[in-house]
Amino acid sequence: MQTPGPLTGTRILEIGGIGPTPFAGMMLADLGADVIRIDRPGQPGHPVLNRNRRSIVIDLKQPRGVELVTTLAARCDATIEGYRPGVAERLGVGPDALLAANPALVYGRMTGWGQDGPLAQAPGHDINYIALSGALHAIGPADGDPVVPLNLIGDFGGGGMLLAFGVVSGLVQAKMSGTGQVVDAAMVDGSALLMAMTYGFLGQGRWQDQRGVNRLDGGAPWYRVYRCADDEHLAVGCVEPQFYANLLRVLGLVDDPEFARQNDVEVWPLMHKRLEELFLTRPRDAWARLFDGQEACVTPVLSMREALEHPHNLARRTFTRDESGIPQPMPGPRFSMTPPAHPRPAPTVGAQTREVLVDSGLDSTAIDELLRAGVISE
Repeated sequence: MQTPGPLTGTRILEIGGIGPTPFAGMMLADLGADVIRIDRPGQPGHPVLNRNRRSIVIDLKQPRGVELVTTLAARCDATIEGYRPGVAERLGVGPDALLAANPALVYGRMTGWGQDGPLAQAPGHDINYIALSGALHAIGPADGDPVVPLNLIGDFGGGGMLLAFGVVSGLVQAKMSGTGQVVDAAMVDGSALLMAMTYGFLGQGRWQDQRGVNRLDGGAPWYRVYRCADDEHLAVGCVEPQFYANLLRVLGLVDDPEFARQNDVEVWPLMHKRLEELFLTRPRDAWARLFDGQEACVTPVLSMREALEHPHNLARRTFTRDESGIPQPMPGPRFSMTPPAHPRPAPTVGAQTREVLVDSGLDSTAIDELLRAGVISE
């Protein structure tokens, strides 16, 4: 069963992994691609990242398993994998092998450091990749250490999302030319790409190369997080002068000379101290009610569980739950003509092994023989 969406009619082979590669597969599947995920025997599945897929278990350590992957890739538009450089080649499922079977194939590769360069073979995780792109250094307070921004920048924004964008771009080109290509998506590159505006500001002299002293990194008193009386927090982001004016109006600071010069960095520390003291006088939700509808760009900082129940998120159906009650974001972006459907639950690993192989032209006798040989499982 294929999910409707703008990528309906596209088939993608995902060689199972963790983190950014399944996130890319999820995005592609959410938008209607028929994503077939190759899982390893006994591999656990993620309840959200693996949604909207079909799962087949193939033992890639067996030559017949490699042959089977080649057969599947011949009937697909794209393949994605997240091995270290050279591993897919050693297994026999690298781009040369699969493009030989299907010259129009788009072969997407997800790594931390990229397919080449002195660190290509080094291990690492999100935190390492964003450390070398300059992103991690830029996040945190001026008087403190860099703050780990979950694994959102490297793994997902600069990783899986970049891979999905690269694969779709490759598919457009393949449709026009009939020729596939390799997409090298690296998290160090992707996290650097997410810093494009900041690096531009740095080059213009509009950004200091230190954290917590700039307009958009918590240095400005009107763009930072404040603690409230109940130890919850508010996000204040009134960058534009009209929104800053609304902040002052709601707080009764319109005529206060200390707040007259919004962009004077010399008075930012004093402004910050004053606002810090003021926001400590009420609990978060009292401030949220006070600022509601005031166009001051002030919002409550919600926990994940609170975000699920916020009226705006409920109205937009930003989140949903699967049949077992696991919360998850709805597919995005939204399309007017080809809207994606409600996500289907992540499949049990290997649940569609037989179905996928039948679709690929194998008969029941051949499938049963592969099961007996341990090449596949279901």
